[in-house]
Amino acid sequence: MKVGYVRVSTEEQNTARQEAHMEELGVERIFLEKVSGKAQRGRDQLEEMLSFVREGDVVVVESISRIARNTKDLLEIVERLKEKGVSFESRKEQIDTDTPSGQFMLIVFGAMAQLEREYILDRQREGIEIARQNGKYKGRKPIAVDREKFQDVYRRWKAGEIKGVAAMRELNMRPSTFYRRVREYEADKACGQGGGVG
Repeated sequence: MKVGYVRVSTEEQNTARQEAHMEELGVERIFLEKVSGKAQRGRDQLEEMLSFVREGDVVVVESISRIARNTKDLLEIVERLKEKGVSFESRKEQIDTDTPSGQFMLIVFGAMAQLEREYILDRQREGIEIARQNGKYKGRKPIAVDREKFQDVYRRWKAGEIKGVAAMRELNMRPSTFYRRVREYEADKACGQGGGVG
């Protein structure tokens, strides 16, 4: 069976083009993800796809950047597929792990993709530094959170009624933001300020 994995970085991005491409390639089952490739968690459809595939299946992606964060991540995913007897194809890079040349190209393109991502981050950092020196960079605006909602989610999380992941999802926060707000809230409570969140 040909199994496709489609990912876009945000809820607003359209997956139609990738899905149409998968249909053209004869993909029978598509796993669709809307999450940043850099996200450390939350790639639920990727994990579901890795659990779903069986020996003899072929996993197809539009490009390696759709399925992996970096070279290490890519090679780990391909290794997991290999252990299950599943092949991997990336259409953009023309990679097919059933062939020796495809296995070699997998490593080469994975390294190139990681290098390109690092170049982009370097340019972003340089741009931010220049803007900061010119007094134009103010940083990210803090996420506005309804105080009562945060207190309710915090209470349920501390009581063990919900997991941390569920609490973050309800508040639309990343782990670093969530735990920072928790520390601030608990510090405010300890000072008798009633837990300022905003």
